[in-house]
Amino acid sequence: MRGDPVAGTAPHGVAWVLIEYRGGWPLNGFEGLDLDPGTKALVLSAAKAARARVLLVRRPGPRRREGQSHWAVLQHEDSGAYRQHWGTWGKDEDLAEIANALSLPGTLGQPPVVLVCTHSQHDQCCAVWGRPVGRALTERWPELVWECSHLGGDRFAANVVVAPDGVYYGSLDVDSSVATIEEHLAGRISAEHLRGYTDLFPAQQTAVAAALRRFGPAGRHDFRVVETSRNGEHWRIRITGSPPHPARVDIELRTQRGPRCRLTCRAPAMSSAVVYEVLSIRTV
Repeated sequence: MRGDPVAGTAPHGVAWVLIEYRGGWPLNGFEGLDLDPGTKALVLSAAKAARARVLLVRRPGPRRREGQSHWAVLQHEDSGAYRQHWGTWGKDEDLAEIANALSLPGTLGQPPVVLVCTHSQHDQCCAVWGRPVGRALTERWPELVWECSHLGGDRFAANVVVAPDGVYYGSLDVDSSVATIEEHLAGRISAEHLRGYTDLFPAQQTAVAAALRRFGPAGRHDFRVVETSRNGEHWRIRITGSPPHPARVDIELRTQRGPRCRLTCRAPAMSSAVVYEVLSIRTV
């Protein structure tokens, strides 16, 4: 793990398509599978229209070969409601149902899914760090945990996302992953290891992480971004909080570039990441 700041690095999005695939995962995930072209194009088109991320998944541990595989559509709505739609597939054509599911209401009240990136073909660090984390989390929550293909942010391996909550965690190891997910499932999200909430943009994610760091753990929707303004490299984010946290918090940030380096194991060239520096936090 590189030790880069994790706050403000979660990819933006509020929907996920999960497809259980027990064979090897290509570098580009679902797009690289040898499936019926028409079905694959239909799924990708529907996911793009819904701005959903398509992930290959499998259960940690020995690969199961028999029986049907699962697929799921997970969605986080603006109201804060979480919806899920699950199905099974044995033939390629069965996956066409995903396109319909992306436009259906789905089911409320189901437990979240814990996704651990272990996509070695995309970046070997994800497998090296992710697989032990996946095994440890599975021992504790066997029904919730799946390994998944590329989540984004390989340099933060091990990466875990709780969906459809839309909460990314990074730079985890076995012990910290169990503690982090235990707290998350109990409704206590803290700043440590938090990459961000996927319904927010990077500066907003960083502001929420700063509020959690200053005022302590909170539920997924206890802090809400209500105002965002920018002047060049400077940002001002206003957040409202639920008791016992402050009712209103103003956070000022500054954008800067990190040092040039190889950001991932497979990076073809040197580059620098955007970092958001917290300048001030004040209650109003």
